[in-house]
Parts: sequence; C-alpha cells; structure tokens
Amino acid sequence: MCLATASSSNGVVRLALKKHRLGFSSLQAAAKIRERYSVYVKDDSDDSGTDIVSLKNYLDVQHFGVIGIGSPPQNFTVIFDTGSSNLWIPSSHCHFSVACFFHSRYCSSNSSTYTEIGKPCKINYGSGMILGFFSEDNIKVGDLVVKNQVFTEAVREGSVILTLASFDGILGLGFQDISVGNIAPLWYSMLQQNLLAERVFSFWFNKDPSASEGGEIVFGGVESRHFKGQHTYVPVTRRGYWQIDLEDFLIEDQPAGFCINCTAIVDSGTSFIAGPSAAVTKINDAIGAKGFASMECKKVVSQYGDIMWQLLLSGLKPDKVCFDIGVCSFNGSRNLSEDIEMVVERKREMHNNTEVRQDLVCAACELTVAWIRTELKQDKTHGRVVEYVNKLCDTLPNPTTQLAVDCDEIPTMPTVSFVIGNKSFDLSPEQYILKVQQDYITFCISGFIPLDVPSSPPQGPLWILGEIFMEAYHTVFDFGNLQVGFAESA
Repeated sequence: MCLATASSSNGVVRLALKKHRLGFSSLQAAAKIRERYSVYVKDDSDDSGTDIVSLKNYLDVQHFGVIGIGSPPQNFTVIFDTGSSNLWIPSSHCHFSVACFFHSRYCSSNSSTYTEIGKPCKINYGSGMILGFFSEDNIKVGDLVVKNQVFTEAVREGSVILTLASFDGILGLGFQDISVGNIAPLWYSMLQQNLLAERVFSFWFNKDPSASEGGEIVFGGVESRHFKGQHTYVPVTRRGYWQIDLEDFLIEDQPAGFCINCTAIVDSGTSFIAGPSAAVTKINDAIGAKGFASMECKKVVSQYGDIMWQLLLSGLKPDKVCFDIGVCSFNGSRNLSEDIEMVVERKREMHNNTEVRQDLVCAACELTVAWIRTELKQDKTHGRVVEYVNKLCDTLPNPTTQLAVDCDEIPTMPTVSFVIGNKSFDLSPEQYILKVQQDYITFCISGFIPLDVPSSPPQGPLWILGEIFMEAYHTVFDFGNLQVGFAESA
C-alpha cells in the first residue's frame, strides 16, 4: 500500500505522491488506452436508472496518493486522474469479487457523517465492469475536509485489472460535463465550499527515480520550487477533458512536423504519450523500437551469429548449438515452429519476467540456428545469411503491445518536440523512454503508443499527454480561467 503525507495552509493543500515502479504486468494496460476516451453517456435502453461510463485502464499509472473518507477517516490509495471526473472506491458490500479483497474497502457503518443515496451505477470497460451505487460522505484531502461529497461505492469489480492494481480507487479531476450521474467532482466541491485560495491545482512528478518523494499535487495554488521559469498557458478548447490545441509534433532531423489541426488531452491517468499511428510509427522507427521477440532475435544474431555459423559448419547437430553456447538451459530439440507462439502465450500469462526473457532468447537462438542451417544448405555466403536472418527477425510476433529499444542506444536517439502556445516543449530520449526493472533486468520501452480516434476539425487528430510529458513539465490546471499551463519541472 502506498503512503502519502500532506500539508495545508491558507487555502492551499499539498498532497505528496508516491511513485510505483512499472512492471510488465502493469504495462499491458496501455493496450486499451483508446477505451479511456469513450463518450460518457446515459444508457437510455437501461430502465434501471443506472448511469454508465467507460472506465479507463489504469495499470500503467505510476503515481498515487492517499485520501480519507468518512468520520473518522478511512484511508484509500487513489489515482488523481485529470481524464475522468468521478470518485470511486471499493465498498464493504463487495463480497463476490476477488479484486475487492486485495484493497481497502469503505464501510459506511463506521462513519458518523455517511448519508445513504443508493442509486445504482454501472461502469463499463473493455473486459469487464464495475457495479456500484452512489453514497455521500466527507472526504479528507490532506488537512482539508470536503463535506457531503457524492462518490461511488463499488460492489463488483469484474476484472483482473483491479486485482493487480496498486491503488484502491480513482479520484477524477476532469470537468462535470463527463461525470457519471452529473455528480459534482470533488474538485468542484472544494471550490463551492470556499476551501481553496485559488481556482487551480497543479501536478509535479519527481524526475529522480531514486527519490523517496514521487511528486506532489497542490490544490489551490502553485508551488514555486516545483518548476523553472514561467508557465506557458493555453486555453481549454473543449470542456470535459482538459483538452488543448497542439500546434505541431516534431522529430529531430525530420524535415516536417506531423500535426495538422491536432488537439491534445493532458491526462495524469496514463504514463504514456499516445498519438496518431502515422506519427508514432515515425518516432518508433527513428528510435529503433522493435517488438521484444524481434529485438532478442537481432541480439542473438549479433552476439552469436558467427559462432553459430562455425558450429554448424563443423557438423554440430543444430539442436545442440544453443545449449553449447549457453543460451538455452536444455540439451535437446523442440518444435521450432511453435517456439515464438509459446513464448508469446507465456508472456501474457506469466509474471516471472526473468523466465520470460530467457525463453525469448532461447527461442530466438533456436530459430536463428534453423534459419542459418536452411541457408547453409543453399550454399549462401556468411554475409548474405546474416542479412537474411536479420530480416526474418523483424517478422517475429511481439508478445506485448509496447515496443522495446536498446538501452545502450538511448543517448543517440532524437529529441522530440510538442509545439504548444507557440512554444516548443522538448523531450529528450532519457525522458520519453521508460525503464522497466524487474528481477535485476532492465528493459527499455518506448513511451509512445498509437491512438487513432476518428475525429474531424476543429477537434483534429488526438494526442494524449500522460505522465511522461507531465514529469518533464510542471502542469497547472487553471479552472478559473479555463486554461492549462506548462513550465520546465525542477
């Protein structure tokens, strides 16, 4: 469970955030990012009076904070999410969903300030749903207490997503326009109850991965130590999400930009940067991003191709080669045509990522041996065989939705830039490459994922600026002036 500290004075509340290290199981969340931006609607076909909303998939999020609900406060770890507008947490009435037993649950009978509402709420998402009902109670954020806030008690959480999650619930910081049941978001209630000095809140995510302080969200003001220089402010172009105009997206050494009538949503509820496939494909190609299987295959060819060639020429049986060079831990043959498929399936199911990586390397080695052996029979030269095998590596299926890069190549990768408010906001490769450490192995993941949302001007192609961008740039959400501000993070 993540912990957080908080302080408040003179209508300003500072809530510390803890950073959760990403693992492969959580990275799978990005596969469904397009579901995050489904339209929030009332289902007229449902005569139960239930409000329905698509639930975002939050496993890739890294930053969490703690709030209290009720009197005395019951603590919950939540994501502060600018891409949604409702507050929901697991309920003590959740008895039949495994996910609920892995998280803190709100018990209304233990709160002296609880008010029953009881109206049902159904939250849909790609692979399941949350069923719950609305309740009312006091919410404590730092030392500030928001009275009589309506929120959702979840009584059924039907997905492994929530079982694996490091958080209990979601605290939405979007506009009421997309709120389920038209419930006033907690942020609105803070303003209506005159609890804050200014109608703004701001995010700072700590860039230092070794620091104990993961970041801070400030309600009612801006903390000057969190940024350098001045903020560049741009207007919110469409209420609901914190949506702004994006004038261009540039890749270093590329002759032209990739934006025409683009817009962007600033979303603290995802780690990644998502954008149109054409632009994301360009940047991933520029940084040499490949599927995990393809990358391991190319590494095997680079490191062991020559010795494989020599061993096969010497007459060593093909099913012994990978064992002899120390890549595979067994001494025998397998059905090579099924190797990658097996690894892909195990990658989806397993959480022991060291074994997964070993399987990828071994499978890549065996396939490489098989390919080299086939080319040897055709009397092809060494150089042509290596070239051909490298091309075959590119055809291997990718066991994850993310693309990997060679960690050693990060310093040579291009800078990318987002042009917002006539100012260029640059991201270095050190900022847009995610390093995932597990079982003493570091994997480097491209921070860019494709998102194609059908749209037309003036909305334009849509980008999502998640935690990667917000970690580089301190972000101010100015509700009073309906604008968003960015400044270099300190």
